[in-house]
Amino acid sequence: MAKIAVIGLGQFGMAIAKSLAEQGAEVMALDSDDNRVEQIKDLVAHAVALDATDMKALEAQNIKEMEAIVVTIGENFEALLMTTVQLLDAGYPRVIARASNDQQRTILKKMGVKEILSPEEEVGRTFASVLINPDIKSYITLPDGYQIVEVQTPRKLRDKELAKIDLRKNYELNLITIKRKYDENKDGQKVESVHIIGVPRADTKLEENDLLIMLGKNEDIEKFVNINK
Repeated sequence: MAKIAVIGLGQFGMAIAKSLAEQGAEVMALDSDDNRVEQIKDLVAHAVALDATDMKALEAQNIKEMEAIVVTIGENFEALLMTTVQLLDAGYPRVIARASNDQQRTILKKMGVKEILSPEEEVGRTFASVLINPDIKSYITLPDGYQIVEVQTPRKLRDKELAKIDLRKNYELNLITIKRKYDENKDGQKVESVHIIGVPRADTKLEENDLLIMLGKNEDIEKFVNINK
């Protein structure tokens, strides 16, 4: 079980702490606001109200036992800096910090922070991509110009077998899996549900409402979503 501390329980920090706990991590959630700590205390292993710039207060919570410390203080960059600097000086092996803009990212890099989160930047990129390409439902940016995307089946590829489409050869894309919609009967009522097709087979035919989850270079994904144009 991973042990992770999240310092700063604004909207972003709260979301990270909850998600980590849901995935089985032992989460220590810390914030100076009693109300925020109260909101999350039943969802994580430990939730404590304290001033994270006070190193003695942090050490009193046995934060040294954590495998990673995520500093997500959003409304007070000075507090984020002070907390991060002290954690680095104390020799904690994995300190991850939030940056709300390029200037903050530059400062954190110069301080020696190797892992930096920029939620506003990522949300902006995702929103822009979805606006420009409505067929892209969501995506994750990866290093070296790669993305994992959810793409609606292009009109030209509907009812075709994967073997004939040959995504790798023709589009330089790897298909991870497919999300497919089904009509199911629940309590006597017809409802629509979505299921994952584990590992698609060569003879799997793409359907109109399928969401293709694919890995590839940014430019190859862009070409793929534009094949109908």
